[in-house]
Amino acid sequence: MAFGPERKVMSQAQAQTAAIDVGLRAYMLRVYNYMCVALALSGAVAFVVSTSPAMQQAIFGTPLMWVVFLAPLGLVFFLSARINKMSASAAQTTFWIFAALMGMSLASIFIAYTPESVTRVFFITAGAFAGLSLVGYTTKKDLSGMGTFLFMGVIGLVIAMVVNMFLGSSMLQLGISAIGVLIFAGLTAYDTQKIKLMYYEGDSAEVATKKSIMGALKLYLDFLNMFIFLMHILGNRN
Repeated sequence: MAFGPERKVMSQAQAQTAAIDVGLRAYMLRVYNYMCVALALSGAVAFVVSTSPAMQQAIFGTPLMWVVFLAPLGLVFFLSARINKMSASAAQTTFWIFAALMGMSLASIFIAYTPESVTRVFFITAGAFAGLSLVGYTTKKDLSGMGTFLFMGVIGLVIAMVVNMFLGSSMLQLGISAIGVLIFAGLTAYDTQKIKLMYYEGDSAEVATKKSIMGALKLYLDFLNMFIFLMHILGNRN
């Protein structure tokens, strides 16, 4: 039984642990909220574009198509490189612009595949993502060793996709999609744990907000890539 100073120290430690747990839950909830709002924004924009022939012609029938496809990638690099020098509000604005542009790009998926298969694959992706992210959040195993392996996998995946642009092999595309699902499934768990560990560094509210945005961006990209690769495997084309 603890008495006197020892009991006081234990009470303070327990209170500190409880405060960290509450703060961590609030931080992770903010990350997931940013991610979900971004996905909703992308989905809404994709739906509007895919149901408007005039917008389809304006985007995919002109050189604007290349801006729509390449600008989101540029914004990812811009945010990653400049977020430390940006205000939290500027980082948020950039993130929402990125999500809207991704929605325009995703309209091509909505056009190519049936609405039923898009909905089905979305919920499959959501279920898989939730489970994998939960694993990354709760596991006691250090997943940092997966980072280099998964990053090299992404590079190999990009090279294979470029090669298949010239070969046009449906079997190779199926293999790329299957490997892509596995890679981004691993990245979902890895990124979740990494985002969680970033909380313990302890920062100002401004920095914590920017970390939440970057965390949301990573998880958004993991979810989106899993969804796209699963669409290639499970989707029914129009």
